[in-house]
Amino acid sequence: MMGIAKKAVPLACLLFSGCLAALPGEKALPVADACLLAPERSLPITLEIAESPGERRRGLMERESLPAEVGMLFVYDSPRDPDQGFWMYRTLIPLDIAYLDSNGIIRAIRAMEPCPAGQGRDCPVYTAGVSFSRALEMNQGYFESKGVTTGDRLSMDPSDCR
Repeated sequence: MMGIAKKAVPLACLLFSGCLAALPGEKALPVADACLLAPERSLPITLEIAESPGERRRGLMERESLPAEVGMLFVYDSPRDPDQGFWMYRTLIPLDIAYLDSNGIIRAIRAMEPCPAGQGRDCPVYTAGVSFSRALEMNQGYFESKGVTTGDRLSMDPSDCR
């Protein structure tokens, strides 16, 4: 029984994975221009911002595609524990997730696969392994193809995008 309880805690704290097009009956999320900063380069991206619990729960669920330079930023009021993470229940596209600290520094990156399970509890959890205040989802392979690694930073300041 204790094993079930240990699995239930992260599951209860899960954030649903989940861009620019709202599903019918849903309001569109705010969109912002941002950039990923690495030594000697800046990568402009467009982000859909999920700040409320409901927006974060919905995430990119049921989206059939995500434009190449577009992602979703999940924002939290306080830092999340390292054992918390995301799952891919009802998410149709493979994604990468970068877990960021409060300064936008990437602390961990994970690749996530869609979960065809009929129930969320049957989907794997992609834990952060680090404390995080924000999480950035992009198409799977984006970070690697652009050379984005831990220690790089997300900036929401347009003047940083050079």
